[in-house]
Amino acid sequence: MSLIYVFDVNETLLDLHALDPLFAETFGDASARREWFSQMLQLAFVSTITHEYRDFGTLGAASLDMLSSRLGVSLQTEKRNALLGGLRQLPPHSEVPASLQRLRKAGLRLVTLTNSTLAVSQAQLAHAHLASYFERQFSADTVRRLKPAPEPYQMVAQELGVSTNSLCLIAAHTWDIAGALKAGCSAAFIARPGMVLDPSASRPTFVGANLSAIADQVLAGENK
Repeated sequence: MSLIYVFDVNETLLDLHALDPLFAETFGDASARREWFSQMLQLAFVSTITHEYRDFGTLGAASLDMLSSRLGVSLQTEKRNALLGGLRQLPPHSEVPASLQRLRKAGLRLVTLTNSTLAVSQAQLAHAHLASYFERQFSADTVRRLKPAPEPYQMVAQELGVSTNSLCLIAAHTWDIAGALKAGCSAAFIARPGMVLDPSASRPTFVGANLSAIADQVLAGENK
Protein backbone atom coordinates (compact mmCIF):
# COMPACT_ATOMS: atom_id res chain seq x y z
CA MET A 1 0.00 0.00 0.00
CA SER A 2 1.27 3.46 -0.92
CA LEU A 3 2.24 5.82 1.88
CA ILE A 4 0.42 9.07 2.62
CA TYR A 5 2.85 11.98 2.34
CA VAL A 6 2.56 14.58 5.09
CA PHE A 7 4.16 17.95 4.36
CA ASP A 8 5.41 20.50 6.82
CA VAL A 9 4.65 24.02 5.53
CA ASN A 10 7.01 26.78 6.74
CA GLU A 11 10.47 26.50 5.15
CA THR A 12 9.58 23.10 3.69
CA LEU A 13 7.06 24.36 1.11
CA LEU A 14 7.16 28.12 1.67
CA ASP A 15 10.19 30.40 1.47
CA LEU A 16 10.72 32.50 4.59
CA HIS A 17 13.50 34.41 2.84
CA ALA A 18 10.73 36.56 1.37
CA LEU A 19 10.48 38.23 4.79
CA ASP A 20 14.16 39.25 4.83
CA PRO A 21 13.69 42.72 3.27
CA LEU A 22 11.05 43.64 5.84
CA PHE A 23 13.23 42.47 8.72
CA ALA A 24 16.24 44.28 7.22
CA GLU A 25 14.21 47.49 6.96
CA THR A 26 13.01 47.17 10.55
CA PHE A 27 16.11 45.88 12.33
CA GLY A 28 18.91 46.85 9.95
CA ASP A 29 19.88 43.27 9.20
CA ALA A 30 18.07 40.56 7.22
CA SER A 31 19.50 37.91 9.58
CA ALA A 32 17.03 39.19 12.19
CA ARG A 33 14.39 37.11 10.43
CA ARG A 34 16.32 33.91 11.13
CA GLU A 35 16.90 34.99 14.73
CA TRP A 36 13.17 35.63 15.13
CA PHE A 37 12.11 32.27 13.68
CA SER A 38 14.70 30.42 15.77
CA GLN A 39 13.39 32.16 18.88
CA MET A 40 9.84 31.16 17.93
CA LEU A 41 10.90 27.52 17.59
CA GLN A 42 12.67 27.68 20.95
CA LEU A 43 9.51 28.96 22.61
CA ALA A 44 7.51 26.24 20.84
CA PHE A 45 9.80 23.56 22.24
CA VAL A 46 9.51 25.04 25.74
CA SER A 47 5.72 25.10 25.38
CA THR A 48 5.70 21.46 24.34
CA ILE A 49 8.15 20.23 26.98
CA THR A 50 6.42 22.05 29.84
CA HIS A 51 2.89 21.21 28.63
CA GLU A 52 1.99 24.92 28.77
CA TYR A 53 0.35 25.24 25.37
CA ARG A 54 0.43 28.50 23.42
CA ASP A 55 -0.44 28.60 19.76
CA PHE A 56 2.24 29.29 17.16
CA GLY A 57 0.93 32.77 16.39
CA THR A 58 1.17 33.78 20.04
CA LEU A 59 4.70 32.42 20.16
CA GLY A 60 5.59 34.32 17.00
CA ALA A 61 4.39 37.58 18.50
CA ALA A 62 6.26 36.93 21.75
CA SER A 63 9.42 36.10 19.82
CA LEU A 64 9.17 39.33 17.85
CA ASP A 65 8.82 41.30 21.08
CA MET A 66 11.85 39.49 22.51
CA LEU A 67 13.86 40.26 19.37
CA SER A 68 12.85 43.92 19.51
CA SER A 69 13.93 44.16 23.14
CA ARG A 70 17.20 42.38 22.42
CA LEU A 71 18.05 44.71 19.55
CA GLY A 72 16.71 47.86 21.19
CA VAL A 73 14.13 48.53 18.47
CA SER A 74 10.75 49.98 19.34
CA LEU A 75 8.07 48.61 17.03
CA GLN A 76 4.99 50.58 16.11
CA THR A 77 1.79 48.54 15.88
CA GLU A 78 1.60 48.87 12.09
CA LYS A 79 5.14 47.58 11.59
CA ARG A 80 4.65 44.78 14.12
CA ASN A 81 1.49 43.63 12.35
CA ALA A 82 3.23 43.74 8.98
CA LEU A 83 6.08 41.54 10.21
CA LEU A 84 3.75 38.99 11.78
CA GLY A 85 1.31 39.08 8.88
CA GLY A 86 4.08 38.31 6.43
CA LEU A 87 3.85 34.62 7.32
CA ARG A 88 0.48 34.46 5.57
CA GLN A 89 1.91 35.79 2.29
CA LEU A 90 4.98 33.66 1.64
CA PRO A 91 5.82 32.36 -1.84
CA PRO A 92 6.56 28.68 -2.42
CA HIS A 93 10.11 27.56 -3.05
CA SER A 94 10.63 27.61 -6.80
CA GLU A 95 10.52 23.83 -7.36
CA VAL A 96 7.55 23.13 -5.09
CA PRO A 97 4.53 23.57 -7.42
CA ALA A 98 5.92 21.34 -10.18
CA SER A 99 7.09 18.74 -7.66
CA LEU A 100 3.69 18.57 -5.97
CA GLN A 101 2.04 18.28 -9.37
CA ARG A 102 4.26 15.31 -10.23
CA LEU A 103 3.37 13.56 -6.97
CA ARG A 104 -0.35 14.18 -7.39
CA LYS A 105 -0.25 13.09 -11.04
CA ALA A 106 1.27 9.82 -9.85
CA GLY A 107 -1.82 9.30 -7.68
CA LEU A 108 -0.12 9.83 -4.31
CA ARG A 109 -2.06 11.14 -1.33
CA LEU A 110 -0.71 14.43 0.01
CA VAL A 111 -1.67 16.32 3.19
CA THR A 112 -0.05 19.03 5.29
CA LEU A 113 0.76 19.22 9.00
CA THR A 114 1.98 22.49 10.49
CA ASN A 115 2.53 24.05 13.89
CA SER A 116 0.69 27.14 12.64
CA THR A 117 -3.02 27.37 13.29
CA LEU A 118 -5.29 25.95 10.63
CA ALA A 119 -6.50 29.44 9.68
CA VAL A 120 -2.92 30.58 9.03
CA SER A 121 -2.08 27.41 7.11
CA GLN A 122 -5.15 27.78 4.92
CA ALA A 123 -4.28 31.41 4.19
CA GLN A 124 -0.67 30.50 3.43
CA LEU A 125 -1.44 27.71 1.00
CA ALA A 126 -4.19 29.69 -0.70
CA HIS A 127 -1.84 32.66 -1.21
CA ALA A 128 0.91 30.37 -2.56
CA HIS A 129 -1.61 28.60 -4.87
CA LEU A 130 -0.73 25.23 -3.34
CA ALA A 131 -3.96 24.29 -1.55
CA SER A 132 -5.36 22.26 -4.44
CA TYR A 133 -2.51 19.75 -4.25
CA PHE A 134 -3.55 18.55 -0.77
CA GLU A 135 -6.58 16.50 0.21
CA ARG A 136 -6.43 17.70 3.83
CA GLN A 137 -4.66 20.32 5.90
CA PHE A 138 -3.86 19.59 9.55
CA SER A 139 -2.63 21.76 12.40
CA ALA A 140 -0.93 20.76 15.64
CA ASP A 141 -3.14 23.41 17.24
CA THR A 142 -6.01 20.91 17.04
CA VAL A 143 -4.42 18.72 19.70
CA ARG A 144 -2.74 21.64 21.53
CA ARG A 145 0.65 19.97 21.29
CA LEU A 146 3.26 21.25 18.86
CA LYS A 147 5.56 19.11 16.77
CA PRO A 148 7.83 17.26 17.46
CA ALA A 149 5.54 15.90 20.21
CA PRO A 150 3.90 12.65 19.03
CA GLU A 151 0.30 13.82 19.25
CA PRO A 152 0.18 15.84 15.99
CA TYR A 153 1.49 12.95 13.89
CA GLN A 154 -0.85 10.54 15.67
CA MET A 155 -3.77 12.90 15.06
CA VAL A 156 -3.13 12.90 11.31
CA ALA A 157 -3.06 9.10 11.24
CA GLN A 158 -6.27 8.87 13.28
CA GLU A 159 -8.07 11.42 11.09
CA LEU A 160 -7.05 9.53 7.93
CA GLY A 161 -7.94 6.15 9.40
CA VAL A 162 -4.44 4.68 9.14
CA SER A 163 -1.55 3.83 11.45
CA THR A 164 1.42 6.17 11.75
CA ASN A 165 3.59 3.73 9.78
CA SER A 166 1.42 4.57 6.78
CA LEU A 167 2.63 8.18 6.92
CA CYS A 168 5.80 9.73 5.52
CA LEU A 169 6.60 13.20 6.81
CA ILE A 170 8.40 15.54 4.41
CA ALA A 171 10.15 18.41 6.19
CA ALA A 172 13.18 20.69 6.16
CA HIS A 173 13.73 20.52 9.94
CA THR A 174 15.71 17.80 11.68
CA TRP A 175 13.54 18.14 14.80
CA ASP A 176 10.39 17.48 12.77
CA ILE A 177 12.01 14.44 11.18
CA ALA A 178 12.98 13.15 14.63
CA GLY A 179 9.45 13.63 15.95
CA ALA A 180 7.87 11.82 13.01
CA LEU A 181 10.27 8.88 13.22
CA LYS A 182 9.70 8.55 16.97
CA ALA A 183 5.93 8.55 16.35
CA GLY A 184 6.29 5.62 13.95
CA CYS A 185 6.21 7.47 10.62
CA SER A 186 8.81 7.30 7.91
CA ALA A 187 10.34 10.59 6.78
CA ALA A 188 12.01 12.57 4.00
CA PHE A 189 14.40 15.43 4.76
CA ILE A 190 14.74 18.42 2.43
CA ALA A 191 18.24 19.76 2.99
CA ARG A 192 17.53 23.36 2.11
CA PRO A 193 20.48 25.79 2.51
CA GLY A 194 21.54 25.87 6.15
CA MET A 195 19.42 22.83 7.09
CA VAL A 196 21.30 19.72 8.21
CA LEU A 197 20.36 16.45 9.86
CA ASP A 198 21.32 15.50 13.39
CA PRO A 199 24.12 12.96 12.77
CA SER A 200 23.41 11.22 16.09
CA ALA A 201 19.71 10.59 15.35
CA SER A 202 17.89 8.04 13.22
CA ARG A 203 18.17 8.75 9.51
CA PRO A 204 15.09 9.35 7.34
CA THR A 205 14.31 7.19 4.32
CA PHE A 206 14.83 9.99 1.80
CA VAL A 207 17.22 12.95 1.76
CA GLY A 208 17.42 15.52 -1.02
CA ALA A 209 18.48 19.09 -1.66
CA ASN A 210 14.97 20.19 -2.62
CA LEU A 211 11.49 18.82 -3.15
CA SER A 212 12.24 17.87 -6.74
CA ALA A 213 15.01 15.55 -5.55
CA ILE A 214 12.72 14.08 -2.89
CA ALA A 215 9.96 13.55 -5.47
CA ASP A 216 12.42 11.65 -7.69
CA GLN A 217 13.21 9.26 -4.83
CA VAL A 218 9.60 8.91 -3.67
CA LEU A 219 8.35 8.12 -7.18
CA ALA A 220 11.18 5.65 -7.74
CA GLY A 221 10.26 3.88 -4.51
CA GLU A 222 6.53 3.86 -5.30
CA ASN A 223 7.19 2.36 -8.73
CA LYS A 224 9.24 -0.58 -7.47
